Amino acid sequence: MSSVPMTKRGAELLKEELHRLKHVERPAVITAIAEARAQGDLSENADYDAARERQGFIESRIADLEGKISNAQIIDPSELDAEGRVVFGCTVDLEDLDSGDAITYQIVGDDEADIKASRISISSPIARALIGKSAGDVAEVKAPGGIKEYEILDVRYV
Repeated sequence: MSSVPMTKRGAELLKEELHRLKHVERPAVITAIAEARAQGDLSENADYDAARERQGFIESRIADLEGKISNAQIIDPSELDAEGRVVFGCTVDLEDLDSGDAITYQIVGDDEADIKASRISISSPIARALIGKSAGDVAEVKAPGGIKEYEILDVRYV
């Protein structure tokens, strides 16, 4: 598996989820399975089936998180010095040249992306169009509704 870029904050969130799954969710589902087994016949026991399905989901998610964390390339945006260029982890202030709206995005890893919190994935069309550009540059983004143009107003490494 190749390295997975993520911010320091994103890595912490994944570690917290992993800890919760291992130390809260996993023991709870084991208890639920034991209680369902105590009810007797497992062939028509919906509680047992649901608990086993939940256990499968939890174990799969644990394996997924462990893989991502072990292959993580953690980048702290505050330690970046990209000479004003847009790079992974930076925060970018943009102006939509069509509407004049100001937009701010932080470029983060795929697992951290949350458009409502203004965090966009490094693999998104907007981020790909911005990477390598500097303040004052115009980025053209191929969107489903056509090409959108954004002027980069500021690049911060916070």
